[in-house]
Amino acid sequence: MKILKKIATALLVAFVVAQFFRPTQNKSLGNHTKVFIAETNPPEKVRVVLEQTCYDCHSDNTNYPWYNNIAPVSFWLSKHVRDGKKHLNFSDWATYSDKEKDHKLEEVVETLDNGEMPLKEYTWTHEQAKLTENQKILIKEWVLHSRALYQLKNLRQ
Repeated sequence: MKILKKIATALLVAFVVAQFFRPTQNKSLGNHTKVFIAETNPPEKVRVVLEQTCYDCHSDNTNYPWYNNIAPVSFWLSKHVRDGKKHLNFSDWATYSDKEKDHKLEEVVETLDNGEMPLKEYTWTHEQAKLTENQKILIKEWVLHSRALYQLKNLRQ
């Protein structure tokens, strides 16, 4: 019984100490998706879906929930955001070549079709991020139009 008490105390101390260490938050000022919006010109309904469903993990500005203030959840969320931005960062749209932009948009459709995005872990706590079939269709139509523009640019080069 003594060993269990020691383990529980050590775990409690580790939990309390962990609260004093925080990962850097993914926050930016200003219109961080300006170039992306200007180039791809999503319809208002698609823009709202992107803001509510994608930007937290795929842009330079995350709206953190209250539970992000609790370690180890804060580290877990930080890792998800970093991983998401590695695959696609709407805030870095200007840094991608036209070919990369086309490919990133292609992957948007693939992840929707495969049910990979939005992540289940995200939709558990963000009810508005659960996409309806109609929203998926709107996104795919917008992506097809945007991809056509990039493909046309690539052909001209």
